[in-house]
Amino acid sequence: MARTDHYRSSTAPTANSIVVAVTAFIQDEQGRLLLIRRTDNDLYAIPGGALELGETLTQTVQREVMEETGIDVEVTGMIGVYSDPDHVIEFTDGEVRQEFSICFRANPTGGEPRTSNESKEVLWVAPADLDGLNIHPSIRLRIQHGMDNRGEPYYS
Repeated sequence: MARTDHYRSSTAPTANSIVVAVTAFIQDEQGRLLLIRRTDNDLYAIPGGALELGETLTQTVQREVMEETGIDVEVTGMIGVYSDPDHVIEFTDGEVRQEFSICFRANPTGGEPRTSNESKEVLWVAPADLDGLNIHPSIRLRIQHGMDNRGEPYYS
């Protein structure tokens, strides 16, 4: 299913849903950031996805990162909560979702990078190389907040 991100656009469709989602800011020992290249919109992003019934937020982070990247993680903190009614995501099935996402800091604990049906590329990127990538402004904001060490420890 393809998606289109509408950000501060006067022609954006009206949202018809809101979903709790998570994103994960993950750096390796060299300070490189784990990114995926999404299959649904071809943008680079930090891994993440929707909370499923019966999961904690920590479990959602761990599941989504593993599904999209092949990397196991331990959640160590919360960077922030992001909800902007001027950012809606339009899916080809008719859903138009208002953005609502909680961004967590996590450490890699194992696994090997691999792609999935949601990620056509998985890569560790040096902070100096981020400007050369096509990243949505809402994800750039999370990345900047992560790099600024914003947030608090998180206990699930």
